[in-house]
Amino acid sequence: MWGRKRRVAEERVSAEAGRLKQAVRQVRIETAERSAVVVDLRDAEVARLELLNEQLETLFKEIPPEVDLFDRGISRGDPPRLWIDMVAHVIMARDKRHYRLVQDTRYGRKVLEETTVIPEMVDAVTHYVASRLVDRERALASDGSSDEDARYDVRIIWRRKRWRMVRAFVFGLLIGFIALCAALWILAMRLPPPQ
Repeated sequence: MWGRKRRVAEERVSAEAGRLKQAVRQVRIETAERSAVVVDLRDAEVARLELLNEQLETLFKEIPPEVDLFDRGISRGDPPRLWIDMVAHVIMARDKRHYRLVQDTRYGRKVLEETTVIPEMVDAVTHYVASRLVDRERALASDGSSDEDARYDVRIIWRRKRWRMVRAFVFGLLIGFIALCAALWILAMRLPPPQ
């Protein structure tokens, strides 16, 4: 009687343990399948970025060798990125079909272009590279006189501030002298006349 209940209880525990082992095994299989899908998606992203990188090869060959603004390469992080320079890169959107040209600014990320077609993205990157080259030329073309003008402007501003401070000091002295004279006059009026 007691032995029979014990055997039934042991069979029930071993059956539940068997179900738990099966459930753990099933979850491990599902997790492995999901991670394989994630790896496949990441590989697909990298492959699409490599295709774009190959299309950009002719563009980057046209850049003069003395210009060192651009550092193109694919980083295989999460998400994979095709770097154009230190602040701009191409990533794949959530649907893994759209290319997205993104620029990091001090106010956050700015999407410059989003498309599914490689030639359109090549055009967007070409426009971005051209604008960076023009900005570089402008910076190099400034003849340095702007620095001298800025120093001259700073001197003028300090001179004006100095004169404002002197005027405020003199005005304060004048107001103080007038207030002192008024106080003495009022005090003299309240005193009884000498006898």
